[in-house]
Formats: sequence, structure tokens, C-alpha cells
Amino acid sequence: MNITLLDSETLGDKLDFSLLETFGNVTVYSHTDPEQVAERIENADIIIINKVKINKENLVKAKNLKLICLFATGYDNVNLDHCREKGIGVCNVKGYSTDSVAQLTVAMALQLACRIPEYTHYVNTGAYTKSGMSNYLEPFYYELAGKTWGIIGLGNIGKKVAKVAEALGCTVVVNKRTPVSDYENLSVDDLCKCADIISLHTPLTPETKGLIGKKQLDLMKNTAILINVARGAVTDEVEVAQAVLNKKIGGFATDVYSTEPLCENHPFNKIMGMKNVCLTPHMGWGAYEARVRCLNEIIKNITSFINGEKRNRVDL
Repeated sequence: MNITLLDSETLGDKLDFSLLETFGNVTVYSHTDPEQVAERIENADIIIINKVKINKENLVKAKNLKLICLFATGYDNVNLDHCREKGIGVCNVKGYSTDSVAQLTVAMALQLACRIPEYTHYVNTGAYTKSGMSNYLEPFYYELAGKTWGIIGLGNIGKKVAKVAEALGCTVVVNKRTPVSDYENLSVDDLCKCADIISLHTPLTPETKGLIGKKQLDLMKNTAILINVARGAVTDEVEVAQAVLNKKIGGFATDVYSTEPLCENHPFNKIMGMKNVCLTPHMGWGAYEARVRCLNEIIKNITSFINGEKRNRVDL
């Protein structure tokens, strides 16, 4: 059996792909351009991908392909309809990055609330030493205890963030398509009005595209912190940038963008480097433990498929 991994460079270092050799011959490509896909999967029985797009055109010569394994939860980069027509199975991995993304969400909130970069900069530049004062308290910052944390999308990640927020002393309010009894359920607009911190954890769907736009940003407190670890297009990125520039919100952090990597004319280029902005390169899913967990789940998916079982199949 031939197994081909097409974009290992997107998966980070220190993963042991030799574990896949249990199933047969393994070929690992660090990067695969769109025009290279068809040739590289021509003789593969199983392919493993993260960001590579699989479509009708590049599957034409893949006569032996039986299974596509996604090193991810999302599968919008695979033409499922065509895979169904060809009898090619498609598996994803769910829940592997819950702790990793929740941790980043809270870290972003704490960084913006505590103004940590500004305080460390004060020390690192020698200003603290030169000041002759034992402490320095500018800019002032706030405790999270007693604040309201609004969570939009209460899946596994949202639930984890909610628990940490409560541990920090926050009151948690949520927006969820199916209301829950554990927390106060609010409309998106009402949540934006009352929350001091708003974190986004909802999938990108036609209904959630542009969910946070000018109207919602105008409703937020001018001290509110907005955090997006969902998908870039869940927000209107132009309006978010304007809200930051116009000081309509207190802080903004995101790990996701509508175009990745950031293009040269992306609206966030205007706010990059601002003290109340935290931009990270879609790394929230990728703590080492999460990546190991994901690889182990892929091995289980392949084993299940070979045994004629159905595990994490998104094509069915």
C-alpha cells in the first residue's frame, strides 16, 4: 500500500511519520503546489493532507486512491461529491485541538487585558532600571474577575474557554444555535452589548459569514476585547480594522484570516503592531500534544478503514 503525505511543512516539527510505515510505503512531501498534486497522488492508495486542495481535476489519474485523511477537522478543501462518485473515503479528525485553541484564546485575553507586551517592553528597554522606581503602572489594566465573557459558539472549544473564564471569576454568557441550560443564552447583538470579552468559536457557514460586522462592533463597549479563533470570514475584517483604528473597541486578537497567509492589501495590515492588537499565524490548533494526537487519530482512521470499519468518515 502506498501512502503519500502532501504538505508536512504545515504540520510542524517533531512528528514521527515513520508510524505510518505499518501500512506500507510512505512518501512525505514538505510542500505540494497545486500543479503537482495530480502527479504525486497518481499511485497512492491513501493520501494525507492538511491544506492541499483535492478536486475533480487533480483526482483524474488517481486510479488507486481509496482514502483521503485530513490532518484537520475542516474538510472544505476536498470535493466530497466527487469523492463519493469515485468511492473514495474521506476522514477528518475531531476534537484534537480543543485544549490547544482554548489555551490560545485565554492567553490572548490575558495579554490584552494585562498589557503584558507593554510592561515587558518597559523592562527590556532598560526604562525600568533607569526610572529609579520600584514599580510602574502605565498603562493601567483591569482584572477579569467580575467581567462578562461572551462566547459565540459553544462547541468543545467554547465550553473549555467557558470553564477557564469562570475560574478567572468571569460571568459567562453564550450564543448558541441550540440554547443550553448551563449559561445565559443571548442573541449575538445582546451578547455584544454586555460582554467585556467576546471570543468566537463558531464554524464558518453561510449563516455565520460576516457574523460580526459594523452593527455588532458598534454595539460593543469601547473597552471590549474581541478574539477570533474560529474562521477569518466570521468577522467583517474591514469593519474590525476600522473599529480598532477608531477606538470603538478596546482590543482585538485573531489567529485566523479570510486569506491565509495575510495578503499585502489585507485590512489588518493597518492595525498590525498596535499595542491593543494581537495577530498570530493560525497556530492555535498546533500545540505539540495536539499535533501528536491528530497523527495518532489518523493512524486509527486508516486502521479502521483497512478493517472495513467507518470511523470519522465525512463522505458518508
